[in-house]
Parts: sequence; C-alpha cells; structure tokens
Amino acid sequence: MTATAPREGQLWSRCGGCATLLYRKRLRRNLDVCPECGEHARLDAPERVAQLVDPGSFTPLPERAAEVDPIGFVDVLPYPHRLSAARAGTGLAEAVLCGTATIGRHRCALAVMDFRFLGGSLGSAVGELITRAAERALEERLPLVLVTASGGARMQEGALSLMQMATVSQAVAGLREAGLLTVSVLTDPTYGGVAASFATNTDVVLAESGARMGFAGPRVIRQVTGRELPDGFQTAEFLLRHGQVDMVVPRHALRGRLVALLAAAGAGRRPGAPPGVPGQEPPPAPARPADGPARPAPVVDGRDAWETVRLARHPGRPTTLDYLDTAFDGFVQLHGDRLGGDCPAVVGGLARLDGRHVMVIGHQKGHTTGELVARNFGMASPAGHRKALRLMRLAARLGLPVVTLVDTPGADPGVDAEEQGQAAAIAENILSLSVLPTPVVAVITGEGGSGGALALAVADRVLMLQHAVYSVISPEGCAAILWPDRGAAPQAARALRLTAPDLCRLGVVDDVVAEPAPGAHHDPETAARLLREAVLAHLLPLLDVPRATLVRRRRQRFRRFGAARTGVRAGAR
Repeated sequence: MTATAPREGQLWSRCGGCATLLYRKRLRRNLDVCPECGEHARLDAPERVAQLVDPGSFTPLPERAAEVDPIGFVDVLPYPHRLSAARAGTGLAEAVLCGTATIGRHRCALAVMDFRFLGGSLGSAVGELITRAAERALEERLPLVLVTASGGARMQEGALSLMQMATVSQAVAGLREAGLLTVSVLTDPTYGGVAASFATNTDVVLAESGARMGFAGPRVIRQVTGRELPDGFQTAEFLLRHGQVDMVVPRHALRGRLVALLAAAGAGRRPGAPPGVPGQEPPPAPARPADGPARPAPVVDGRDAWETVRLARHPGRPTTLDYLDTAFDGFVQLHGDRLGGDCPAVVGGLARLDGRHVMVIGHQKGHTTGELVARNFGMASPAGHRKALRLMRLAARLGLPVVTLVDTPGADPGVDAEEQGQAAAIAENILSLSVLPTPVVAVITGEGGSGGALALAVADRVLMLQHAVYSVISPEGCAAILWPDRGAAPQAARALRLTAPDLCRLGVVDDVVAEPAPGAHHDPETAARLLREAVLAHLLPLLDVPRATLVRRRRQRFRRFGAARTGVRAGAR
C-alpha cells in the first residue's frame, strides 16, 4: 500500500513499501520518495503544486466550490456532515485545487486532485471547478494539466456525479478542437469515473511511478470474477505494457517532462491565433437551468425505489434485440471493433424508424441464464465500446441519427477488460459523443449502470423507461461501502435517487416513457410501441438543427448539471 507523505512536525516516517524508518527532512528532499526502495508516498494537492510549478507562480482560480447536496443523501451520516469533516481535515474546499501557473516559465492551467478529500471523488463541485479551469485555458489559450488522484465518482451525489464525467470531457473536447494541449498525470490511485473520462482522454497521459489506474478496483474485480490478479496488475508499468499511457515517469523527472511537453506545445502554436477552429462555433458559455427546455412532469406511481430496481432487472424485460425486432424495421447488424474484437454485450447496426434510416446501438443481456452468460450480462468489454464508437462515427459520416438503448449493470470489471484499456475506451466514447455531429437520442431501458451506461448516453435527448434505473453505482455496491452490510441495499436505492421520476426532476433525464402495467415484461409489444413513439417525438425536432448548433446545445445540456446549476461563487473567500 502506498504511504501518505508525512505531515509537518513529524521527525521520522516509516516507508509504506519497505518499512524503513526515514528521517523526514531527507524524505522531503527526495520529494517524498523512499531512497531505499523507491516507494512514492501520496502527496496532497498543495504539495503536488509546490513540486511542479515555478515558485510563487500559482494563482488559484477566483471561483470557490459551491455548497452542493443535490439528492439529500444520507447513509450512516448526512452528506453535508461528511463534507464538513473533509474540509476540516484537509483545509480544502473540495477535492481539487485549480488555478493557473508557470512550469519552466510556460504558462498553463492546472487542476490537481486531492485523495484526502472523500477519496478524491468526482462530485458536482469538483466537476464544475475542473471545467472552469478548462474554460480558463480555452479563454486564454493555455495548455491544461490535470493531476488525478481519485477513487471514482461521488456516490452521495447519485447520477449527477456520473454526469461530471461528460461535463469535464466536453471541456477537454473544446480544448482539443482549439488545438490546445491537454495532459493528464495519473497518480496513485486513479479509478472509476475519473479514470474513464478526463484522466485518459487527454492528448498525453503520463503515469507517475507507482501509480495505479483502472476502471474497476482490484477488490471489485476479485469479487466479481473470483480470479486472482496477476502481479503488478493496474500499476503504471502494467498500463505502459498494455498501451494505455504514453510514459511512466518517476517523481523527480515529472516536472522536466511537463516542461518539455509545454515547450513543444508553445512552439507549435501560432502567435495571436484566435480561439476555436475556423468554421466552428465558439465554445458555449455556461448554461443555466432557465436556458433548457421545459421538462415534463415526471411519471409518479408511488413505487419504492428498490422495487423499481428489481423490475429493471427482471429477466423477462425486453432487450435491445427485442426492441430492434418490434420498435424498429429492417435491422442490419454490424459486427466488430476493427481491432480484433466483437463484444456480444453490445449490438448495433442500421435500421429504419418510421421510414427514416438510423443507427441503433445498445447493450444486449438476454432472458435465460445461457443467454445472459453468453452476453456477459450486458457488460461491455473495451471491444464493445470501440464497436459502438465505430458505428457512431459511421453514422456521422453517413448523416444518420443515432439511437442508443442502455441496459447494463456497468462495464465489464474483468482482468482482460482492464488489460485492454476499459477506462480509456469509455473515456473515448464520452469524449467523441460530446462532439458527434449528428443527432443522438439515448433511452435507458433497464439498468443504467455507471460509466458503462454513460458511454452510450451522452446524447441530445436522454429518455428513461418508467421502471428503469440510472445510477453512479449499484445499490448493493453503495451499501457495501457506506453501510455496515449489503442488506442496506433497499435503503441505498432510495438514497441514490436512481428512479426515472427522480432523475427527471434532477434534469438528468428529459422524459419518462410510460410502461404497460405492471412493467415492460408483461406486455413487450405495447412497451415497444411506447418506446418507438417517444424516440420519434424527441428525434424528429433534432433532424433540422444545424450540426454546430446541435453540438453546442448538447454541451450546454451537460454543462448544466450539478454545481453549475447552483453556480460557483466568484471571488468568495
């Protein structure tokens, strides 16, 4: 286990790697790297900034983290109490420190995460602050450097924390379009929603020696697969061998590598070049709730959240292939990611909807045990995400709209998936959907589980069947982490606000599609008809929207979530 850097006032520190007792001043001179075994102790955000930037050059952004408790989450403690304890314990307002600085006299925008603050989790305020840093970089035409340290998305904010993966990725996409360098520095640990978004979808990905990164953590993988993990699994060296990072850099060389990258970026930039790319609209200003369309009143049936979870998982619930057979016409399935894989958990191809050609992509589960096993329970591998991305890009080239049907417990948490770059595959889908120049309508038909669901759901319109669920984590997983045992899953389901009416009220979902009573499994034909009508109602108005406007509005849609709704107080202290 990686040790934490020693605190002020300590004279000695014991290495977390070799257990050697080290004189603190010697350890500090060595940048908190054990001189005996090379173990890199974790750094907090202020320490990291001090090591990387030119002395006295860091200027914090004027914005301060908003007070956010979007779903009123309570486990054994109310969420605001956890936030207060984290602020008192770290001296930080949130789990990220953002600002501008110079590194080797090259100016850049900087966002540095701090694992001490609720495990560096990605919540609405964190997403907002990192997005503001990216917007500052775009405004001033600066490179952006992200230093990640996170356990993943913040469960206490439900699906709104999941949305931050898309919000920050869109900001990265804007910098990419403008020709500005983005660099992420993976430090230990970087997992979950952070790994599957801005940590891996930048232009250059560096990993500090000793860092670990993956979509699913080792404990989760062992629990799900029952397999022992190979030596060095998910370490920086593992990531380098499997082509998931550009380089592994020891801490003493990290600043020098960044200087070289920033120097190269500065040399390639035309002096006085205006922001943006010729022929494209400028990036959108942050949208407020009033800018969005009026939302329909959510469907209310009084059903308990845990009962809804069980309905969403019902084995008789229609699958993507069922809907393709009933709600769509003339489906022609396309296979393969063109890199050697054809994931059975994702199906897609060309179809017709009311006489219009569309590209339909969705998760495929099955109804029997044999089908579920053969389809990996709808959990996509990296090949599945890449197949979906290939079909989305094909649709854009052909000028066809995209319809996605989401029904997955989450992305594949297996060893093979990690070796093949699960986090980066999800991140690339989210980033690419942010700028896809064709209409996209997503429908959550059953389970919408975490980043595996979001990889198909960064859309112009997000619909949700009445008895579907959409969440940052499963109720069982949330209960296992925040409650004493998994028996609290029903309570966690209620706290996560994962039902369609909840998410419609939060603005994550644009419309709720009614189901025949008691659920879609009872009358699949009627369920297919209702889905078809809802998709058409939301898709047809998008067909006449200019492409640049479509992308701009899609970005505004995801820019609204979480702390952006409340606003970040400029200049507050």
